[in-house]
Amino acid sequence: MTLIKFASSLDNERKKNPTLKGHKLVILTPWEPAPGAIDSLQKQFPDLVIQYHKSEWKTPEAGGGGSPLPIEQWKDATIVLTFTYLPQPKDAPKLQYVQLISAGANHILDHPLFKETEVEFCTANGVHGPQISEWLLLTYLAFNHHLPHYLSLQQQAHWSRGKFDSIEDATAKTVGILGYGAIGRQTARLAVAMGMRVHAYTLHPRPTPESRKDRGWAPPGMGDPDGLFPSKWFSGASKEDLHAFLASGLDLLVVSTPLTPGTRHLLGKEEFQLLYDSSTPVNCVDEEGKSEKRGRTFVSNIARGPVINTDELIEALEKGLIRGAALDVTDPEPLPDGHKLWSTRNVIVTPHVSGASTRYNERVLAILEENLRRLGRGERLVNGVSRREGY
Repeated sequence: MTLIKFASSLDNERKKNPTLKGHKLVILTPWEPAPGAIDSLQKQFPDLVIQYHKSEWKTPEAGGGGSPLPIEQWKDATIVLTFTYLPQPKDAPKLQYVQLISAGANHILDHPLFKETEVEFCTANGVHGPQISEWLLLTYLAFNHHLPHYLSLQQQAHWSRGKFDSIEDATAKTVGILGYGAIGRQTARLAVAMGMRVHAYTLHPRPTPESRKDRGWAPPGMGDPDGLFPSKWFSGASKEDLHAFLASGLDLLVVSTPLTPGTRHLLGKEEFQLLYDSSTPVNCVDEEGKSEKRGRTFVSNIARGPVINTDELIEALEKGLIRGAALDVTDPEPLPDGHKLWSTRNVIVTPHVSGASTRYNERVLAILEENLRRLGRGERLVNGVSRREGY
């Protein structure tokens, strides 16, 4: 396959253009920018042409669906902020840079604009760190403190201290973070503050302090910019590498790896059995108040549903191979009414809302603003998507 290199594509010959003269930004978002946001961009980049068009939240498609603006308006567009829609290469010959409003890029990997051109794509990686890390620890702590049980008793207007002697706190527990990106780094920050140990897993080795630094975007004061929080680092693309990480004694396994062909069904029956076998089972209290042995590890998935084999996860939960699970993403998704996962024991399911925040839009625009400044200075953009890795 031959990549189309547009005449104005970003390449190694970046030129300084602080006012962004000759550039046109098309903003396609399901929400209107906050009052003053576009004016602020215009003041920073006085020669930048900015057009806003409201789009709709919908399932991303490789073809992108119908254009939310007239096709002729793409002819001079050089930058676009978007979630779902992407123009065809022939319709946007001057396009240089696409800023996604999602942290993941799996929905654009098959689009011709990504596959057949050298247009630079950047994600909103980092925009979810604060709220998703809160969800991860919220659900883990809620499970360990039996909050679902006590909330059920509240609905029944019934006072009972049952299960109080099996409540565990998080101090000295070990969290393993499968995919040490923006979400993983902010989760590590919160976990360490609670007295937990952190084991990090990355695809590529991070043997030096320099290699452990974060090159992506994060809100000020958030994350782990220097890679200081993990007490152990694991890496590699083989099953043996993954299994060494899973066997490291994890109380909480956070799944935050991108969905790629290599990570589909990354966790299944073999991995759940390994989690059970590599740690001493713990005494737990079941729904009827009876004591039972379960695996030590609680599994939380905020990545994408297909990273975990759903049927084998259900089996692991029912057999007690893992302590429990919290899922904000599922496979299938949306999870159909009546699906077995709804009634599986020891699982918390939420409908893909962990990334929601009233400050989401603000952070997306902050990433766009940072990349516009970098574009004007002729610097490499932040959160670039690798065509080789797919994220």
